[in-house]
Amino acid sequence: MTLPRPRVAILGGGPGGYEAALVASQLGAEVTVVDEDGLGGACVLTDCVPSKTLIESSSTMTSLGRAASLGLQLADGGNPVLGVDAPALYARIKALAADQSNDIAEHLAAEGIRVIQARGRLAGGPLGRPHTIDADGATVQADAVLIATGAAPRALSDGAADGERILTCRQIYDLPELPEELIVVGSGVTGAEFASAFQALGSQVTLVSSRERVLPHEDKDAAVVIEGVFRRRGMNVLGKSRAESVRRKGDGVVVTLADGREVAGSHCLLTVGMAPCTTGIGLAEAGVHLDSRGFIEVDRVSRTSVPGVYAAGDCTGVLMLASVAAMQGRIAMWHALGESVHPIRLSHVASTIFTDPEIASVGVSQATVDRGEVPARVVKLPLATNPRAKMGGFRDGFVKVFARPGTGLVLGGVIVAPRASELILPLSIAIEQNLSVEQIAHTFSIYPSLSGSVTEAARTVMEFGTDAIA
Repeated sequence: MTLPRPRVAILGGGPGGYEAALVASQLGAEVTVVDEDGLGGACVLTDCVPSKTLIESSSTMTSLGRAASLGLQLADGGNPVLGVDAPALYARIKALAADQSNDIAEHLAAEGIRVIQARGRLAGGPLGRPHTIDADGATVQADAVLIATGAAPRALSDGAADGERILTCRQIYDLPELPEELIVVGSGVTGAEFASAFQALGSQVTLVSSRERVLPHEDKDAAVVIEGVFRRRGMNVLGKSRAESVRRKGDGVVVTLADGREVAGSHCLLTVGMAPCTTGIGLAEAGVHLDSRGFIEVDRVSRTSVPGVYAAGDCTGVLMLASVAAMQGRIAMWHALGESVHPIRLSHVASTIFTDPEIASVGVSQATVDRGEVPARVVKLPLATNPRAKMGGFRDGFVKVFARPGTGLVLGGVIVAPRASELILPLSIAIEQNLSVEQIAHTFSIYPSLSGSVTEAARTVMEFGTDAIA
């Protein structure tokens, strides 16, 4: 007897949604993706892919800015020849995002996955099986449902984005020009990345931070390096300065701070967090539990409070990273379709902040070590001693490694360097595979290379002895 194919419906086509769809299809399910905004979701179309494309251009500008120190001259008859063609820059960013979305669409089509372009919602009140999805009038029935509807930028309570002078990160690419004087409100990951990029491209940036330092939730040593780089490059960093409101004034904007000060600029970019896209899609009626902030509550295999309904990605509030969303989606499908599955291990997630230089981290943090929650031997090597860094004119950054006392097992690491997003991989592998600093130290690295600092840090831990605790 041939059993019917299991039916899977997915609301949202971002990394959590489309990666789940591919897994479900490969496991023999009949898969329908209901997506309103375009495959790839905000990650591909408006957030991660566009912002990292912008940052790639800005990093090139930073590299060219070191030309003189490397013995190169960028001038024509004494006049600089380097500038920013803002319309071309933004057009390239949007074209690349669209191309990436099209690639995803072609991949899903090749796997036989049905895609409905519509706003989907759970229908029919408290759900039994099969679950019913309403897709703008079309009905989809499924044995398992994955909610992957993402999140949207928050605004200040007094100062909504208008898409012209007051902007969210999703509107910045529609400008006709490069912002002359950009005020970035919020110094978390998104704010720091955009501040770094636009300062490099030629904008005069003011970064408004409500905390004592930028990147308040990241490794303190790394944040201090980045803030120092920002200030040295001419950025105006306002610490302990909470923004209360923003308003248009003539051809510019004015941001009012909590202490009454006003900051004027040509444009304001709001990077004050993300709100989950969980309203109006039938979650409450279906009995899906949300937390106090509106995020969907899930367990470590992506289950919600309703049997057969899973959730993945930014709508869950679980580490808002594309890699985490994709893994949540895969885990959901493995679980829903009866495959063996390991619950998601957030302590193994590597993350990167794409400032210049980048910050990459994985595993335990300096804060947990300082609080005595995790015993660890900590070694930090400055990037400036690395020969490849000297050749490239890089002086800001470091490699930090955390190891378990006694065994020397790698517990975590932080890297501040150009392409730290690539350099963190050896430490991620070490954590996932339970490798020790001795095993890393005995692994060949290229000379000269930035990655040589990783093996050097491992050797330094061994030299100092793994029994010592930082």
